[in-house]
Amino acid sequence: MRYRTLGPTGPEVSALGFGCMRLPVIDGEQNRIDYPAATAMIRGAIDAGVNYVDTAFPYHGTGFAQPGESEVFLGTALADGYRERILLATKMPSWLIESRADMERHLDDQLERLQTDHVDCYLLHALKAEWWDKLEAAGVLGFLDDAIADGRIRHAGFSFHDELPVFKRIVDAYPWTFTQIQYNLLDIDYQAGREGLAYAAERGLGVIVMEPLKGGRLAGRVPDDVQAVWDRAESRRTPAQWALRWVWDQPEVSLLLSGMSTPEQLADNLATADAAAAGSLNDAERALVAEVRDVYRSRIKADCTACKYCMPCPSGVDIPGVFARLNNALLYDDFEGAKEAYLTKVTEKASACTRCEVCIPACPQGIDIPEVLSEARVLFGE
Repeated sequence: MRYRTLGPTGPEVSALGFGCMRLPVIDGEQNRIDYPAATAMIRGAIDAGVNYVDTAFPYHGTGFAQPGESEVFLGTALADGYRERILLATKMPSWLIESRADMERHLDDQLERLQTDHVDCYLLHALKAEWWDKLEAAGVLGFLDDAIADGRIRHAGFSFHDELPVFKRIVDAYPWTFTQIQYNLLDIDYQAGREGLAYAAERGLGVIVMEPLKGGRLAGRVPDDVQAVWDRAESRRTPAQWALRWVWDQPEVSLLLSGMSTPEQLADNLATADAAAAGSLNDAERALVAEVRDVYRSRIKADCTACKYCMPCPSGVDIPGVFARLNNALLYDDFEGAKEAYLTKVTEKASACTRCEVCIPACPQGIDIPEVLSEARVLFGE
């Protein structure tokens, strides 16, 4: 296992971190973790050198209002001396916090579920502007200072899901040890993106990368034209190995998290991590990854950045939500998965569009929004 530091003053961390959001479960029920199988994976990873294990309040639960099973599971799985061998990370449920008392209560409850007296790395979870402003007003920075002082937290950080200017504002607001961002070979300009990665690193933060495989999409059903590019490489690697190596190639990255569900995934990621030094790809390999990115992007139907300038739609259509599912169907040749997400998660479907065209001049990307909505309606069988 290779190791890096979590920022200039942070602890030494394994290049591969174990994310406990996609553990093996029983009968497909996310709140029923298969304890024997998951414990064997966690302990096997630690025995192989992984020293960073990440969970959060809602993981392996049925919603975001109540704690999931992941923290409870880890409290059991890390017995027999395994807790002392790792950096344990969990996250404050930002969306549930209204007061300093809420912060104290949730941290203490999490420590009890995890069966530990401290969290090595404590993150404010999934920050966006609205939640950050509320937490800051409620005194979260003083809470972090006090929890670090009394030993319940060793290192403070935040995970992020908003736009780059918000990210920079949060980075500059507190002496964080680290931050956690979504970053992969496709999402180089998404949310914090490459610029945010560099910004945080320049200011002394360690950077943890989540979703390096874009929720598994970069490793699962790979379109033929993308696979054809990978097949031209001199080094024979799977798409998953390429995606992980690309993230690890960047020296600003402290570690990446992988939500592994099977022993085979764990074994493959461990083997890939062993060779994943910063700067280990050559120029030809980096150019190949850029070509893969271009092929993926050529499959995009609506070059939507989810800026939401088109919103609110007078007819209530969730325009960015529709476009995201349409693009996913075409990007990954995953029509069935995209259709299911469209039917279950998009609040107001494309069929509600009346072609009023109010959205067209509002779109900075110049998308003919009513026309693309019409194509989505046909594709998804409304």
